[in-house]
Amino acid sequence: MVKGEPGGGTTALVRPDPQPARHRHSTRTLAVGGALLLLIVAALLSLAVGSRSLPVSVVVDALLHDDGSTASSVIWDVRLPRTLAGIAAGAALGVAGALMQALTRNPLADPGLLGINAGAATGVVLAITAFGLTSLWSSVWFAMVGAVLAGLLVYSLASGGRGGATPERLALGGAVIAAVFTGLSQTMMLLDAQTLDQMRFWSVGSLARADSSTLTATTPFVVAGLLLALCLVRPLNAVALGDDTARALGARLHRTRLLGMLAVTVLCGAATAAVGPLVFVGLAVPHIARSLVGADQRWTLPMSMLLAPALLLCADILGRVAVRPNELDAGVVTAVLGAPVFIALVRYRRVVAA
Repeated sequence: MVKGEPGGGTTALVRPDPQPARHRHSTRTLAVGGALLLLIVAALLSLAVGSRSLPVSVVVDALLHDDGSTASSVIWDVRLPRTLAGIAAGAALGVAGALMQALTRNPLADPGLLGINAGAATGVVLAITAFGLTSLWSSVWFAMVGAVLAGLLVYSLASGGRGGATPERLALGGAVIAAVFTGLSQTMMLLDAQTLDQMRFWSVGSLARADSSTLTATTPFVVAGLLLALCLVRPLNAVALGDDTARALGARLHRTRLLGMLAVTVLCGAATAAVGPLVFVGLAVPHIARSLVGADQRWTLPMSMLLAPALLLCADILGRVAVRPNELDAGVVTAVLGAPVFIALVRYRRVVAA
């Protein structure tokens, strides 16, 4: 197998995997099963842990038989929507991060690199400031418009000139657009005290305000984005080999990057509208996934889809118990936990090799 360098057509040999194919497949299947089990445990704990903790047996019984009791009402009306929102947002951010790292061939890329999160946040700020819209159903559409606009601007900047939208141009264009949209949203918040008051909690990133309307408004976008991402696994494997090699293998680079950008935009827009701009989830999870199942996107994307919501739910649970009776927002916990992970990724280059 050959692997192309990001900037040219030269190739370098990649050491073959010493594991037999059957053993490698079994190892990956076991890892995915373990991630699924971890997600199930995290979801049950998310339903059980809170200001009033409940035994897991009570949680399971309430899920199977809604008897109208106080415990059942707490689970169905408060904790279940919060848990499902965490699963949807986590899956969206994890897959978006894996897509970003594959499209840009940058192991330190995350959903914020292309300015998508900043565009979505600006859309929400605009909905509140200009139109006074505070409901999630209204803000999700503005978030999606902001995310799409940011994605289009980044892709337009990156695709100009010879060579089209190369990974380097996508990263640079994303940094510029992210700075512009962040400046716009900060300016609007500073000019309007009411908007600043409403946004200062949302901008941290939290699952606490998720309810059934959150799921109704964002789940269709998350499902559509995940399905589109899974349809791109084979061309993404070709893109990882370098542009010249990918073309030789018949990959349509322009189409793959455009559809990949669309998937990232939809996933990040929906997740940001639902729970705010969470950090480090999309950066760290793909690295963990690759360390467990390898760099094949047929395994990396599903693994990221399972690990990211498990990580997000664990962060949310930790935030509930760390400062009882108060709560820490999940965005604060992921930032605190993600900082040392980011330093490790930068320090140990062997870890960040995609």
